[in-house]
Amino acid sequence: MEFQFDSEKDAANRAKHGVSLVLGAVVLANRVGEVVDERFEYGEVRINAFGMVNDRLFVCTYTVRDRIYRLISVRKASRQERRIWLQ
Repeated sequence: MEFQFDSEKDAANRAKHGVSLVLGAVVLANRVGEVVDERFEYGEVRINAFGMVNDRLFVCTYTVRDRIYRLISVRKASRQERRIWLQ
C-alpha cells in the first residue's frame, strides 16, 4: 500500500490528537474493521478504519485516490468505538 498526507494536516492532527498521520499505516495494517463515513457529503468516499496499535484501538480516516491511501485523520478510538470493535 502507498500512503500520502498533507504535512499541514499532519501538524494539525498532532496538535489535536497527539499522534502523527504516519500512524495511520499501522492502523490500516492491523485493522479489525472499517465503515464508510456518511455523516457529511465530502465529495469523495471517506472510510473510518479501526485498528490496533500496541494494545490500543485507533481510528484512521482515509480515502483512496488512484490506488494511493490518502490519510485524513488518526486518533484514539472512543470508549463507544472500543466497545463495538473489541467485543
